[in-house]
Amino acid sequence: MKKIVIWGASLMLGMSAGGATAYSAGWLTDGALLPAADPVFVPTGPVLAPLVFSDGRLAGYASFEVQLEVINGEDAMVKERVPLLLNAINMRTHRTPMASGPDGLVPNLEAFRTLVMQAAQEVYGPGVIGRAAITQATPV
Repeated sequence: MKKIVIWGASLMLGMSAGGATAYSAGWLTDGALLPAADPVFVPTGPVLAPLVFSDGRLAGYASFEVQLEVINGEDAMVKERVPLLLNAINMRTHRTPMASGPDGLVPNLEAFRTLVMQAAQEVYGPGVIGRAAITQATPV
């Protein structure tokens, strides 16, 4: 009987210590350990981009559909500034080699995603866009 009482007391002390540690960690980090809200995705609309070889030759064009993951609840601001984002993307695409494949009409999606994230960082600042999801890429 004494072993059961000691075992039960140890269990209760362990649960109390664990709960107190979790509570104080959440309090000290000002709630940063709480789960984040569901992400919101904002569409950019169609993005027409030139497919350029690494030597600067134009291979063709591609149309992209992009969704931006807004991670801090500022989706209204992101929607308002989509034209500025499209401008920033356009200013980068002509100098970013994105043509791949034998005829150059296969877009390099990773290069385009990196380009979009750089443009988003410029337009929206740090910590607003989590990632860019390319939902469609079509040669034109």
